[in-house]
Amino acid sequence: MASTSIDIRFPDLSGKRAVITGGSDGIGLRIATRLAAAGAEIVLPVRNTAKGESAIAVIQKAAPDAQVSLRTLELSSLDSVAALGETMRAEGAPIHYLINNAGVMTPPDRQTTSDGFELQFGTNHLAHVALVAHLLPLLRAGSARVTSQVSIAANQGAINWDDLQWQRSYDGMRAYSQSKIAFGLFGLELDRRSAAYDWGVTSNLSHPGVAPTSLLSARPEVGRSADTRQVRLIRWLSARGLIVGTPDTAALPALYAATSPDAGARRLYGPKGPGHLGGAPAEQKLYTRLRSEDDARRMWMVSQELTEARFPEE
Repeated sequence: MASTSIDIRFPDLSGKRAVITGGSDGIGLRIATRLAAAGAEIVLPVRNTAKGESAIAVIQKAAPDAQVSLRTLELSSLDSVAALGETMRAEGAPIHYLINNAGVMTPPDRQTTSDGFELQFGTNHLAHVALVAHLLPLLRAGSARVTSQVSIAANQGAINWDDLQWQRSYDGMRAYSQSKIAFGLFGLELDRRSAAYDWGVTSNLSHPGVAPTSLLSARPEVGRSADTRQVRLIRWLSARGLIVGTPDTAALPALYAATSPDAGARRLYGPKGPGHLGGAPAEQKLYTRLRSEDDARRMWMVSQELTEARFPEE
């Protein structure tokens, strides 16, 4: 049973800088608010400035002394990702926490990013790969923890290695699962590479379980004109404290993974309730799709080739 009373303890995050993608609403806004209340300086890269300003107001209402600022980011454009990286490197401030939370889910028809990638693979996975690469000097300077938000969908489906962009046959849910498997493989390989090349960055994974968010709601920008039946059911269950979580509890696994001294590298954290759909955060067994180091190395190399964002292997 989900409960809004579920909570975790935070260390004092004063003097720490946290960057959260997808932080202007939903789970990401809850993550940003809690980190700000613990003293962290928050950077929100957003596509919609007005929505970002509303998020700042929400955060500062909960944490009046919060330091929050916006940057421009369109995850469906690698040029925008590179521009954000250039802006933040010019600022020079170390990053201590990077929570890769933003994503899109199951457009009814195949869509592409401005770079020609299938929208979910490009946004959920490749854009975040490029973001980590562009921010790596700042992550190294902050001895950062990188937490990448995957999904219970990463425990189903597979990588469509012969057609990563789903050009021959598009299935929205299978493409979504692939994007989250790929992202999970990347997050694990990031930690392996950091250890091998002494980058000083640690990386782990989280998933929010199931909660009523905008992922399955009406989203004209991905071709969805009305709320899905799934999100209507999720809202009904969540409002009654049944099985699934709330946006507040769904934020806890990423918060725990990013900030808890007990959270380890190369681990997966999610809700510990029935089916891992809701409940308090806890470590979980790594999904079978994420256990192959060969697959992780292959995805790491393919992702660098596609994004042209390189990591210093030295």
